[in-house]
Amino acid sequence: MKQILVVEDNKDYQELLENYLSNAGFSVTTADNGLEAIDIMEDKEFDLIILDIMLPKIDGFTLCELIRKKSNVPVVILTARFADEDQMRGYELKVDEYISKTVSMPIIVSKIEAILRRSSGTAEEESLVLNGVVLDPNTHIVTIDGTMVDFTLKEFEILSRIMKAKGAVVTRKSLLSELWDYEYYDDSRIVDTHIKNIRKKLGDKDFIITVRGIGYKAALS
Repeated sequence: MKQILVVEDNKDYQELLENYLSNAGFSVTTADNGLEAIDIMEDKEFDLIILDIMLPKIDGFTLCELIRKKSNVPVVILTARFADEDQMRGYELKVDEYISKTVSMPIIVSKIEAILRRSSGTAEEESLVLNGVVLDPNTHIVTIDGTMVDFTLKEFEILSRIMKAKGAVVTRKSLLSELWDYEYYDDSRIVDTHIKNIRKKLGDKDFIITVRGIGYKAALS
């Protein structure tokens, strides 16, 4: 049974989310604030963490930073704050999904199920290799010239799709639709932010070519 930590100070919303997730077959642990969440995570591992931004004691952005220093566990921000700058900050902090609380509970649960399916796929696939960069789809491990480099789930999936395309263009629209499970309209900045982070990690191995106004492709030579 997948273990989910819900960090939410609104008791009514926390209980509603816990009930929906439990009914969907997940084991749910709850925390009322960021400090409590940190204490819980010291003693228990989770398959996914859901957190609000506006939390007592430690806000959600700070909590996410602390999580990412130790783990690549999928993180979902579920919040009423949906301004562009908040969303961009969340993705810059390597969250896997940013969801508005106005979204219905069944859709939220479906998105969480999709993230968990992607992060724990069991089908054996061949590793992707290009210019000294190796992606193992079975373990989600990235190595560059034999050195392991930490990639978030979203970063791994974006790079994987670009490498699998073997020089064909991967559009921003397709990445938004496939990896975020719903249309993100024309807000390509979300994809661009992830590409920027990927390029930093690739360093001098950066082989991602921007196709202006369309998307990205891999340089094969």
